[in-house]
Amino acid sequence: METIAFDLRQTQRTPLADSHIAAIRAAGVSKHYPAGAMVARQGERIDRFILVEVGQIEVVDVVSGARKVDATLGPGQYLGEIAFLAGGRWTLPMRAARDTEVVEVEREVMLGIMSRVPEMSDIIIGVFAARRRRQLDDRDGALRLIGEDQSLPIRRVAEFAERNRIPYRSLPLTGEESLATAQQCGIAAATPAVIFGEREVIADPTPAKVAKLLGLDITIDAEQDVDVLIVGGGPAGVAAAVYAGAEGLRAMVSEDLAIGGQAGTSSRIENYMGFPTGISGADLVWRGEVQAMKFGTRFAVPLRATSLERRDDGLFCVGFDSGQSVCARSVVVATGVEYRRLPLDRLEDFEGNGAYYAATEIEARYCRGTQAVVIGGGNSAGQAAMYLSRNADHVHVVVRSATLAASMSSYLLHRLEADPKITIHYSSEVEGLQGGDRLEGLDIVNRADGTRLPIESRALFIMVGAAPNTAWLGGMVKLDDKGFICTGTDCGLAHSPYETSCPGVFSVGDVRSGSVKRVASAVGEGSVVISHVYRYVRPSHE
Repeated sequence: METIAFDLRQTQRTPLADSHIAAIRAAGVSKHYPAGAMVARQGERIDRFILVEVGQIEVVDVVSGARKVDATLGPGQYLGEIAFLAGGRWTLPMRAARDTEVVEVEREVMLGIMSRVPEMSDIIIGVFAARRRRQLDDRDGALRLIGEDQSLPIRRVAEFAERNRIPYRSLPLTGEESLATAQQCGIAAATPAVIFGEREVIADPTPAKVAKLLGLDITIDAEQDVDVLIVGGGPAGVAAAVYAGAEGLRAMVSEDLAIGGQAGTSSRIENYMGFPTGISGADLVWRGEVQAMKFGTRFAVPLRATSLERRDDGLFCVGFDSGQSVCARSVVVATGVEYRRLPLDRLEDFEGNGAYYAATEIEARYCRGTQAVVIGGGNSAGQAAMYLSRNADHVHVVVRSATLAASMSSYLLHRLEADPKITIHYSSEVEGLQGGDRLEGLDIVNRADGTRLPIESRALFIMVGAAPNTAWLGGMVKLDDKGFICTGTDCGLAHSPYETSCPGVFSVGDVRSGSVKRVASAVGEGSVVISHVYRYVRPSHE
């Protein structure tokens, strides 16, 4: 299956051309670092590009202070991470292994050079992406999470990090490394905690606090509007972000949890053109995010839209749950849909503690040594069952209908039926959630014959459809009877299939009435809508 980038071992020594190095030297300044001097510290803004001329740079272990990996960066190589594109923060501390001479280029200047020299940009971004992949593979980043299995707040931070492709290290509540970390940070042993960098303990940890430390919560200047604000970071929103940036529009994407949306929770997409071996939804959209950042589009998470207003000067202002707001000349609504909750007794008690609405790597870990139960009859439920069967003792798929022929792709249904680790329960529902602090069991009830099957399970996955996320629009645009946004001919607009009843507000993806609920169609809509946005914000260029 395709992943986010080639391995660092293959790409870390991809050389820059002599002309590329000459351009960097011309734009930068020389700097000397004596042996042992820190060149980059975890948590500091990545505000410069650093090319090594003489010497060596090494990665530092924040606990021991020793060299962390065998490899070093030498002459002709460069420091940097994928967060460089967005002005994020360093997640790996770096120091001079010996006396070192470098050339440093201010970030904005370097981005300008990269935009003018795409061959250089391709090399640098490829290496940065590979470094991020290796961090994810090695579970090595600026975050250390202690007690993920015991603490719901820690698990929520882990979910946020996992879905946003943020590398982190998860440590058991007790263990040698956890005890050493606790001692280093001055906290009691066996205490759940989130540690950022060398020793910063995040009090009452939340995804928003982690985002701020990583530079993902872009500081918003209310006085500086953007050409287009894209609300929603799923496939449609990210596709719009790529094309907006490529067209030279000042664009920003806001997302309330993780770039990728619901598609980001899909463990494997096999019917998206160009990926014959399949790709996870998170990896697919992450590639698009990097591509959009390359063109200058900004991303901000977690920001949940709460209101939409239009000022007297024509600008649209979107308010967020953080209390911030962004003003834009146009808005693309790509908020998608939200998972429906089931009317199950005690469900709220177990959400995040055994009951989940996504089946990513982080949730899959909770399936080891237990039976997993998936409620739902769509492709998302089928993909989740296939993925979870790798870790769970057995997977039970519970569907209310007597068949899956109309709701699930044929190839996926055949795989489920052929897998000995998966059982499909037709005409059935889940009842009787049991457990203390965590889910421990449930009953599968067959409505056709009345039989009840008790299941010992610590992992319930609910994938039963979704409702459009449109309440925050406050009546600014026309909705259909199910709450989806009307566009195009439904609003009397034959010339613009994605414009809403409010000129300047557009809608794409699953939240749009009449859209095809597929990743490929969402990407298509997101790419096409920007041509209409461009004509709206730059009418003189028509």
